Amino acid sequence: MMSKVALVKGGNRYANISAALELIQDTVHLDGVRHVLIKPNFTWVNAPLAATHVEAVTAVVDFLRQRQAGACLSIAEGSGTGSAATWKGVANYGYGPLLKRYGLDFVDLNTDEGVPTQIYDDALRPMTVRLARTVVEADYVVSVGPPKTHDFVIMTASLKNVVMGSLVRRESRFLRLLVAMAHRFRIKAAPGTVKTAHSLLGRGNDKMKMHQGYPVMNLNLCRLAKVVHPHLSVIDGFVAMEGEGPVTGTPVPWGLAVASTDFVAADSLTAHLMGFQSEDIGYLHYCHRLGLGLGEVGSMEVVGERVAECRRPFRPHPSYRAQLEWPMAHGEVYLA
Repeated sequence: MMSKVALVKGGNRYANISAALELIQDTVHLDGVRHVLIKPNFTWVNAPLAATHVEAVTAVVDFLRQRQAGACLSIAEGSGTGSAATWKGVANYGYGPLLKRYGLDFVDLNTDEGVPTQIYDDALRPMTVRLARTVVEADYVVSVGPPKTHDFVIMTASLKNVVMGSLVRRESRFLRLLVAMAHRFRIKAAPGTVKTAHSLLGRGNDKMKMHQGYPVMNLNLCRLAKVVHPHLSVIDGFVAMEGEGPVTGTPVPWGLAVASTDFVAADSLTAHLMGFQSEDIGYLHYCHRLGLGLGEVGSMEVVGERVAECRRPFRPHPSYRAQLEWPMAHGEVYLA
């Protein structure tokens, strides 16, 4: 079956997302849904370009409230910069008034109970990470965030937002301080100490455990997508990011919104609009092959704008060529 994906272009972020959701409303089925979880992106809590704009979440909340007033609606995120920082993101990005206005709960996923889940390390040995139980057990997950180039997996949109945010980060305060000092003073590590530092930090930071190299990270994203993924993907490309994403890239005033109940289709179309081939993005390739969604843009039912008129090639991350070397022999064997 063809997956329906909305593509809207305009001069107002809220209006774009509202229009995109209206175009696919017949595919949004909330009957019997008790808990809807909205997942914004606070990967960095003092970099607005890298984060989900509060207007985007407001548009989603209004859409959901009109269709399922009886469901419990909450917002959840686990910042890439740690638990305490998650609440800084709530304040810095203006989410406090939104939570108060709608009476919404906010869950810091970094402090949530973890559900042990198996992934692989860079030697393809089994390794356990913790996924936040709130996301694992949610009836319906909505991903809301900007499209960005990426330093490990070429581009990030809806799936990676949910997977990485669901991984628990709860390392010691001492280790967080060491890392912050190293970054602040640009301390150069002696040979061999980088891997040791990653190992120490990884004891409490399951987000860091995912960074096992380009091939395995793509593999692990797909493995975890079978456990946590968006049921509704809302990609806010009003202002996107290119270059050194996902945090320090440069803005792309784009004026787009993409929405779909097929996260693979939403992310694949977004990748195509950014000038990338979805089959070159490892985790999308794997998810498509596993039947988790549709990755072929030509087979999608795109409603709204014409794809060709919205395509704008993005400047990739400087490591783009190296990232393309993600294919690994018999990689799909490790997705079972």
